[in-house]
Amino acid sequence: MAHTATPLKTVRRSVPPTTTTDAAPSDADANLADAAPDAQPQPAPAATRRSPSRGTAAPAGGRRLVIVESPAKAKMIAGFLGRDYVVESSIGHIRDLPRNAADVPAAYKGTSWARLGVDVDNGFEPLYVISPERRQQVAKLKALLKDASELYLATDEDREGEAIAWHLIQTLKPKIPVRRMVFHEITASAIAAAVANPRELDEALVDAQETRRILDRLYGYEVSPVLWKKVMPKLSAGRVQSVATRIVVERERVRMRFRTADYWGIEGTFRVSASPSTPAADAGEPSVFAAALVQLDDRRVATGRDFDADTGQAESTVVHLDEPGARGLAARLADRDFVVSGTEEKPYRRRPYPPFMTSTLQQEGGRKLRLSTQQVMRVAQRLYENGYITYMRTDSTNLSDTALSAARTQARELYGDAYVPAEPRIYNKKAKHAQEAHEAIRPAGDAFRTPGELARELSGEEFRLYELIWKRTVASQMSDA
Repeated sequence: MAHTATPLKTVRRSVPPTTTTDAAPSDADANLADAAPDAQPQPAPAATRRSPSRGTAAPAGGRRLVIVESPAKAKMIAGFLGRDYVVESSIGHIRDLPRNAADVPAAYKGTSWARLGVDVDNGFEPLYVISPERRQQVAKLKALLKDASELYLATDEDREGEAIAWHLIQTLKPKIPVRRMVFHEITASAIAAAVANPRELDEALVDAQETRRILDRLYGYEVSPVLWKKVMPKLSAGRVQSVATRIVVERERVRMRFRTADYWGIEGTFRVSASPSTPAADAGEPSVFAAALVQLDDRRVATGRDFDADTGQAESTVVHLDEPGARGLAARLADRDFVVSGTEEKPYRRRPYPPFMTSTLQQEGGRKLRLSTQQVMRVAQRLYENGYITYMRTDSTNLSDTALSAARTQARELYGDAYVPAEPRIYNKKAKHAQEAHEAIRPAGDAFRTPGELARELSGEEFRLYELIWKRTVASQMSDA
């Protein structure tokens, strides 16, 4: 079926029910061996979506089954829901495109597109198979589903999470009411609200994830072998890194063409002699300030922006000081007296930074904590799954009304009313193609816990990253400096 929400016309192909050979997800797709040309494919049933239902009466008896991605998340949520719920994890994605030739079902081994797992000539139709390492978990989920009265899909509310929920529906084929349960933090109140307010499956998010997955496969399978032959074995290419690499190469070529040029400037430290007309006289000590030479004989002294990148020549309207000229001029000026002809005061205000989104958290985690982007996300994942922060993959800098109140209340309690503006600060950062359902990354809960309150629960990288997030969130609602 056609999906109008994405640039690709994608139709899903399910593995026939008798097929048991399937594959796991892979970040860098590797080439599949060509399938045998004489094998005859069997028709596959078209996969159709079954959206989670709302308002359908649950059968009598049985507990509600809740499925999340990770065991840690499952354990945390189970503690909030009680005995009427069984919480189990899918352990990530349960289905993906075939990883290698052995994973291609026999029914498709004779097709020309088997090595890709994507039928390019038939609307970019993907072939999904259950990952070998997930078969046991899928069997467990099916067994739990038999005794369940309702199914709650509580995967993350982003592209990957929505896709996992869709694949679970396609694989488990539940005959009971299905609810899509979403939340941005793992707290008792958030989980209770998510259970009480389920929604439908977001088709657009599923389409977006599928489109990206297909593009990843097409890029990886077609471009990576070129790198192996022309550059180095085992290199990988992708829809994002390949484009980024081109940008880096283009910038490097500009740098290589750049013509260097030497130029000098003069900076001095000046001491204001104490006199009745200067403030320094009242202080009893002379004041000192620094200044740079910016003009000479009514012409501006050249800086880096005044040189042509291709020729290395300075503009004719500026004074180009070389080393001998600069040193000679500095020597002649060293013993001169200078007069301050005027002063100008400009007020300086610094607004607080907005709360963290994923990219800014990674940047600050690297700058202040010396953590790699992977380390930042790994630590943030643990903090999220254990209920300390909100979901860590977000493009938004917005805070909910509850979070705004919590941040302003904490700032007022810790620093006083004078440091909190009359109205909440609203940050309208909206990135193109942002997943706006999420808040910014902030401490979890309706009232934030200070780092001091968590000193016995968190340590090391977890404590330092939580402290960074807490400071940024509270500061975002404080007055200008």
